[in-house]
Amino acid sequence: MAEQKATNITYHAGNVTAEERQALTKNNPCVVWLTGLSACGKSTIAVALEQVLIQRGHLAYVLDGDNIRHGLNKNLGFSPDDRTENIRRIGEVSKLFVDAGVIAITSFISPYKADRQTARELVKEGDFVEVFVDASIETCTKRDPKGLYEKALRGEIKHFTGVSPDAPYEAPEAPEVHLDSNTLSIDACVEKLIDYLEKRGTFAG
Repeated sequence: MAEQKATNITYHAGNVTAEERQALTKNNPCVVWLTGLSACGKSTIAVALEQVLIQRGHLAYVLDGDNIRHGLNKNLGFSPDDRTENIRRIGEVSKLFVDAGVIAITSFISPYKADRQTARELVKEGDFVEVFVDASIETCTKRDPKGLYEKALRGEIKHFTGVSPDAPYEAPEAPEVHLDSNTLSIDACVEKLIDYLEKRGTFAG
């Protein structure tokens, strides 16, 4: 848990209710939290899901790992502490999106179970949809457009999740959605996610 450094501050609740925002966005919003190894397909699935949701008239927004590190989290590296802070901030941003009535789709390796649990606990029960995009190291290496796995395997990149001894990936044990990215197409992954969201009651309008 991050230390509270600011003092003499008070939380101010707004006058607009979550139900009023939901009526406007036609969403029963949630966080769709995609987790998995680098190059497993998280970002591609997230972007495709966002596009389908928007086309169907549901407000959604993707928070992507690389994009966030260009701005909000540009001061963070890849040490264990920085990874934890990276996910803490994204969890807080996702909470704000849900409060605004937006379906927040996050695409982060988020390797540690404890950090994902912290993000889950920021929103009410049922509003956090953990999605395990499951792909083997072999599959990720073949798909890797940046050649990062080859560099990590040669020892040229430190703290590389799933390869470096000091950067393990703790896979979800009971995710709401499990996508076998080794075999499923992007369209099939999106269809499976839409099916879950429909059953959850995400689309209120």
